[in-house]
Amino acid sequence: MIATIACQNLFHDKLRLVVTLTGIVFSVVLITIQVGLFLGFTITISSVIDHSGADVWVTSPGVKNFDIALPLKESKYYDTLSVPGVASASKFITQFANWKRPDGGQESIQIVGFEPAKGMGGPWGMVVGSTDLLDLRDGIIPDQLYVDKLGVPRQGEVVEINDKRARVVGFTQGIRSFTTSPFVFASLDTAWRVSNLKPGEFTYILVKADKGVSPEALRDAIRANVQDVDAYTTPEFSWKTQEYWMFNTGAGAGILIAAFLGMVVGTVIVAQTLYATTLDHISEFATLKAMGAPNSYIYSILLAQASLSAVLGYGFGIAISIMVSRFSDFSATAIVIPPLLAGGMFFLTLFMCIGSALISIRKVMTLDPILVFKGR
Repeated sequence: MIATIACQNLFHDKLRLVVTLTGIVFSVVLITIQVGLFLGFTITISSVIDHSGADVWVTSPGVKNFDIALPLKESKYYDTLSVPGVASASKFITQFANWKRPDGGQESIQIVGFEPAKGMGGPWGMVVGSTDLLDLRDGIIPDQLYVDKLGVPRQGEVVEINDKRARVVGFTQGIRSFTTSPFVFASLDTAWRVSNLKPGEFTYILVKADKGVSPEALRDAIRANVQDVDAYTTPEFSWKTQEYWMFNTGAGAGILIAAFLGMVVGTVIVAQTLYATTLDHISEFATLKAMGAPNSYIYSILLAQASLSAVLGYGFGIAISIMVSRFSDFSATAIVIPPLLAGGMFFLTLFMCIGSALISIRKVMTLDPILVFKGR
């Protein structure tokens, strides 16, 4: 009976139902998209590190993030290679560079140089061409998300990087940069040629551990045996980079605050919407009280209404959010909605709706059954 009355209250006035669900759907979409933007930003910051396939990153002393690093000397590579527990080591370059489009326009890029034969630090998500083509002199691989920005709509386009000739030999899909400078992958030799580094210099050493050697043990061994470098496991360096951009700059803090405000605004909208819905049915509740229904019975109806509204609002809201997330796959801004977020949003929606119902219950508690006899 409680569920029946709750359904009748909700579905009796279709316009009110639409207004109620619109408020909840808007809140679900707002919160989910804001949190999804934050997760996308976090993942984008460290995506090259997380996909590197390395166990340990060796850096110059005092490096705070992936994007800005001082060069290392050739000797550090051989010192690292001689450390017990190292299976293989690979030189790696990341440098900002000037990009000259075929039509003469200019852009900024981040050139990423790696050793294809070592299998560490390369691109992923290839959709056109192959990393094998990077063996060709001056071959580079940008991402399809930036073809318009970089002015290279097809394979084979010739551009200039720092006034050096380069040729597009393939495209990836989904490798974003959180800065305005897209990643462009190249072999180590090509990266050397087009970057401003001196011959033999590089910015990182990517290290693979021997079987049975943990990344943490290898990190400690490198720190103990190689002078004037820092060493981090891949998760440590990933978090170090995320922490720097999220909490030491305004970029991450702004997105974090926006996500929090989205939750606050969403909660307020749901509370206001459900409170207004309760007031619309205040005469029906007065009638029930006049007929002798206990308060607990009316509370159950309110909670059932709130739960049903939460389920319907969440269903529509999360479907719209996932659709928006899918569209973001084709843009430079990632909106990531993992299953944990989608599941968590259901319980948050339920919590917001029931919490809002509890607020309106206070109104019902003070309800005078005499209202029904006054024609209100």
